[in-house]
Amino acid sequence: MGVAVLGAVVLAGAAVQRLSGVGFALIAAPVLVLLLGPADGVGLSNCASGAISVLGLAAEWRGVRPGRTVPLVLAAAITVPVGARLAATAPEAVLLVAIGAVVSVASVVVMLGVRAAALRGVPGAVAAGAAGGLLNAAAGVGGPAVSLYAANCGWSAREFLPNAQLFGLAVNAMSLSAKGFPALTHPQWAAAGSAVAAGTAAGHLLSGRIPDRPLRRLVLALALAGGLVTLTKGLTAGF
Repeated sequence: MGVAVLGAVVLAGAAVQRLSGVGFALIAAPVLVLLLGPADGVGLSNCASGAISVLGLAAEWRGVRPGRTVPLVLAAAITVPVGARLAATAPEAVLLVAIGAVVSVASVVVMLGVRAAALRGVPGAVAAGAAGGLLNAAAGVGGPAVSLYAANCGWSAREFLPNAQLFGLAVNAMSLSAKGFPALTHPQWAAAGSAVAAGTAAGHLLSGRIPDRPLRRLVLALALAGGLVTLTKGLTAGF
């Protein structure tokens, strides 16, 4: 049952990320953390999100604008080790509370569409990249910071998708280099790999056929629910 749930969650997250450029971790990370524990759950989120980014870039690479993405990646490189250190040293209950709180707050912030002058230009890229790197390594959730930066800079969906995939590939590779790969069983790896492939293919087929606004609302609602459940588990675990 656990392997089946893992596969279903990864498939759903992969489809959403292929459609929108981000969203895998918001949907999948809280459930993976509950199934596998914080270390392996976040690690699998990093692996799957990075793999989805590779597949997405294979189709969208012509839209990559390195000048826009490199500042985000460089800033993330500074903070990923800090996030990895936090993930390695914090007690499990603290990590559950932190991951649940981050996912919940990020979902609400993105829902509200926060606008701020500080989230534009090079300073905004540095702040968003640094936040994304820290949160991706520690909690598997680096996308919302980049989403907010892109929204404040006025990126179109067509501009955002390939550049978000490039950032996702880079930051997840850095996170896995800092922490190592999760310790999963062969059935878990097989389920996750198959789900990434199937979900990415489904997202590609559905691209352009699902209105953006309803999809966005559904993703954020699911993310908020998962975040609150994880937060509650951390609090009841003795934090």
